[in-house]
Amino acid sequence: MRLAVNIDHIATLREARKAREPEPVAAALAAEMAGAQGITVHLRSDRRHIKERDLELLRQTIATKLNIEMAVTADMARVALQIRPHQVTLVPERPEELTTEGGLDVVLQAAAVKDFIRQMHEAGARVSIFLDADADQVRKAKAVGADAVEINTGRYADASAEACPAELARIAEAARLAARHDLEVLAGHGLNYTNVIPIATVTEIVELNIGHSIVARAALVGMDRAVRDMVALLWK
Repeated sequence: MRLAVNIDHIATLREARKAREPEPVAAALAAEMAGAQGITVHLRSDRRHIKERDLELLRQTIATKLNIEMAVTADMARVALQIRPHQVTLVPERPEELTTEGGLDVVLQAAAVKDFIRQMHEAGARVSIFLDADADQVRKAKAVGADAVEINTGRYADASAEACPAELARIAEAARLAARHDLEVLAGHGLNYTNVIPIATVTEIVELNIGHSIVARAALVGMDRAVRDMVALLWK
């Protein structure tokens, strides 16, 4: 099980004061040194936290994998073709949302997604699609040419104790289906040091993207300790 650390909220803290620190690249390097095997950032259309400058520095600096989450737009395609990250993850985006609220509807946007993926493949970038644990979405992700899917764990993370097993089962079923279609299976959204443990038992999932809970813990104990604690849970 690989861990990719989302460092968006390091940039959120920086932008709260429009200051020069904390530096997202410094956080990324600390996360890598602590065992993270990838760095994830979300470039939003309003550039509310991560900026193009951050992407350029990360691409030049980190030793693992740079994964950029982005919407399916011409502006995002332009940036991705310029930065050439290792991986692009396609996500839905609404301007007023605090965080991504659900998976991308690949079925509804199949033509646009397929064209976006073609452009990324021509530039040498892998493409993952953030989607809900839904069989139709998984099948369509394969049909449009995705290399991987990231299953949305948000509903699982928000579920009551009674509803949690059913949500976990939905994720596991979607993961099995994706693996049968030769898609690499990732997962993420709302995962923390407690609820990540059952997700880590789904054998088809090979990587988790986790951000807020790690950054929140890092504010108290430091990035090194926060990442090492999460890696220890995944490698039990």
